[in-house]
Amino acid sequence: MKKEKLHIVKIGGKIIEDEYRLSEVLDAFSAKEGRKILIHGGGKRASELLQTLGIQPRMINGRRITDAPTLEIVIMVYAGLINKNIVAQLQARSCNAIGLSGADANVILAEKREVKAIDYGFAGDIYKIDNQSINSIITNNFAPVFCAITHDGKGQLLNTNADTVAAEVAKAMAPFYDVYLYYCFEKKGVLTDPLNEDSFLPTLEVKQYQNLKTEGIISEGMIPKLDNAFSVLQHQVREVIIGDIQSLSGTTGTILKN
Repeated sequence: MKKEKLHIVKIGGKIIEDEYRLSEVLDAFSAKEGRKILIHGGGKRASELLQTLGIQPRMINGRRITDAPTLEIVIMVYAGLINKNIVAQLQARSCNAIGLSGADANVILAEKREVKAIDYGFAGDIYKIDNQSINSIITNNFAPVFCAITHDGKGQLLNTNADTVAAEVAKAMAPFYDVYLYYCFEKKGVLTDPLNEDSFLPTLEVKQYQNLKTEGIISEGMIPKLDNAFSVLQHQVREVIIGDIQSLSGTTGTILKN
């Protein structure tokens, strides 16, 4: 039996920060026919508020260190300000969106990351996705909009990398749908030189990625994005594309391959 398509779109912080780009992406997302899910982080907005409150944001290897004061801010910004703004804008486009964190309907369970070489604080590593509940929401003609806040099932909210949320949701929904996962950000795709759009790679294989990472050509925030994206290809997800708004229509973007 042929599966329905499910489009999962993760939007990056720089898209959220740019009103024009965000509007374009939400137009494209709303126009996609059929089942769909939107996932977002928050990035700079949370960092700006932290600095306003005299708290210095800390990042290591593209991941935020989330101490207790930082956690309060990212919950407010991700699950509140950004999530509800996106939901309202989608409703204005006749897309019946519903804003969710991992705690809502108990859909994404995570555990506080174990302290090893680095203490990431209240960072959450996902261990369970309730795909039945998410599917129920989708089949009732809602478009879920997930922020990057999860929970441990014991009352503790956790900050989880939005790229990871997108990857884990995509894996969990693959048994039900032909899943197409898009990581949508400000660049046309994966670049070997972040300052040169002509260094765009139309395709990227996992072995090639490992070499580029080892050589330091791909670094910082692109590493967790690509690590997560490649992990998805082992779980029957139909396609993973990284790129700008044009990637949502298939006209550009880097297609990942095993």
